[in-house]
Amino acid sequence: MIEGKMKALVYEGPKTMKMREVDVPRPAEDEVLIRVAAAGICGSELSGYLGHNSLRKPPLVMGHEFAGTIAAVGARVSKFAVGDRVTANPLVSCGSCSDCRAGHANLCAARSLIGAGRPGAFAEYVAVPEGNLYALPDSLSFEEGALAEPLACAVRIARLARVSPEDSLLVVGAGPIGLLTLIAARIHGVRSVAVMDLNADRLSIVEQLGGIAIPDAQTLERLKPPRGFDKAVDAVGLDATRQSCMLSTRPGGRVVLSGLHSADSSLPVNAAIRNELTLLGSFGYNPIDFDAALQWLSDGLVDLAPWTEIRPLDQGGECFEKLLGNPGAIAKMMLQI
Repeated sequence: MIEGKMKALVYEGPKTMKMREVDVPRPAEDEVLIRVAAAGICGSELSGYLGHNSLRKPPLVMGHEFAGTIAAVGARVSKFAVGDRVTANPLVSCGSCSDCRAGHANLCAARSLIGAGRPGAFAEYVAVPEGNLYALPDSLSFEEGALAEPLACAVRIARLARVSPEDSLLVVGAGPIGLLTLIAARIHGVRSVAVMDLNADRLSIVEQLGGIAIPDAQTLERLKPPRGFDKAVDAVGLDATRQSCMLSTRPGGRVVLSGLHSADSSLPVNAAIRNELTLLGSFGYNPIDFDAALQWLSDGLVDLAPWTEIRPLDQGGECFEKLLGNPGAIAKMMLQI
């Protein structure tokens, strides 16, 4: 086993990230130690960085979108070996409860997220249960492997929304999940995908990906189908964005809520009742979603490389500030370790 100290980006309090020397994780018998090569920054980590996320308590090594090479294996690991290139599903579940057995590991009462409930991948090494590993094809870069996790979220959103080619779809929020939801919908054959955001640079990405850019409420009202969109996805999580989705969806339509920005919201419930809207929450993903995400990447169906910025781990604090301030035309920020 690898012992000693490693470099890690440690969240020490609101808006405070520091490079520190910490102990190298000791993997359990059913775990592997991964030498991290690339790790993406998630929107939920931005809220954690600001001190707005109850799951992320300092001091903490964040990072749950990652890929790398196996550096050591526990005694009971049998399917993977040192040197294997891997990515991982960071949602660790018990595997034995009724939800896990039914394929809903994301609802497991004992679930824990790498980078929140346990040390994450903004470090040289991270420990991961063998059951959460996925072999990374040689054709994929480590940065592409790290994209599998957020893409799996979008795969699930599209699946819960039941998108089909004839649908009109509204996505509110052009952050990474919103953009990946646009890509997922297009892969499913949806021709009309409108994406609303205040960031003009992000909306330029929307247009390059084949979506319809909506910069404000007036444009939304003008471009909305006469009875509303068939489906809507909130990828932000504010009162205003949740309400926009519900009020922009046609009677009998489906609204998927995935943004976690605000814990509580005032919603137009009477509109949901009178229009018989189907409201669904989407949290994380299931193994089938992660499988699909990795397959789409392997098939070359998803490419965010033109809008991905790669920076070294020791610039992580600056990256968080940039994403919160003026990210420009960046869809994903990757830290290279």
